[in-house]
Amino acid sequence: MDRRSFFSASGAAVAAGAAMTSVAQAQTGDARQALAAASVIEEVKKRGTLRVGLSTFVPWVMRSKSGDLIGFEIDVVKQLAQDMGWQAEFFPTAWDGIIPALLTGKFDVIISSMAVTAQRLLSVNFTDPYSSSGLQIVAHREVAKGLTTYEAFNRADVTLTARRGTPAGAAQQQAMPKASLRVFEDDALALQDVLNGNAHGMIASAPFPEHSAKRNEKLLYVPVERALLPWYSGFALRKGDPDAINVFNHWIRLKQNAGFIEQRHQYWFKTLDWEDQVARN
Repeated sequence: MDRRSFFSASGAAVAAGAAMTSVAQAQTGDARQALAAASVIEEVKKRGTLRVGLSTFVPWVMRSKSGDLIGFEIDVVKQLAQDMGWQAEFFPTAWDGIIPALLTGKFDVIISSMAVTAQRLLSVNFTDPYSSSGLQIVAHREVAKGLTTYEAFNRADVTLTARRGTPAGAAQQQAMPKASLRVFEDDALALQDVLNGNAHGMIASAPFPEHSAKRNEKLLYVPVERALLPWYSGFALRKGDPDAINVFNHWIRLKQNAGFIEQRHQYWFKTLDWEDQVARN
């Protein structure tokens, strides 16, 4: 091959390679556009309404005396909808059926302080965390006097209570295996055992311990503010929707940087200023 033939062949190869690259880029671009067009965000934009699945649990989601939904999650969703120019539609759903309802399209997203776990990641995708919670102890001032660390409760003469079916049992076995644990059918009964002086303290999900201590300041205290078993919550979405994840992640970061999420969290979790708004059963 002479010099001119070599460069001619090389040029043709480069041109062919460039053409193949252009085709691949075009195909990638088309795939990205198709993926974005299929996003739930596009459906919400057309509809003008964000459909949100959630479950009632104090103080995340509750009914007010007028029957409206109030709580930390409601504030988050309403602000999200307002910023995006959407309406918010709420779908209260039993907790054990909330992921299946999302997957069948009953609503667009779960915003209900759902903890990110490995098992749930097999079914749904999560945004970045926007809130956190965990287990704490609320203790009897006299019975548990002087106990100010989780390690201090790890004694054979210590009795703790908890609601049946919660993570409290596993946490107690991991952090305080020497203590004994009595379980009850609901939080009120487990707390009453502590109030009666029959147990040193109760293990429960925050903010129940802090709220209980505020309501019974003369009898109860929270010995450790740090969570015994912390977890982090994100918005849950159907798989295969990176555009929605991107939109919600950026909104979460903006609101965290602006202090909005922390301010609402402080109001609902650290105070009881809202209690007179809540409907009583």
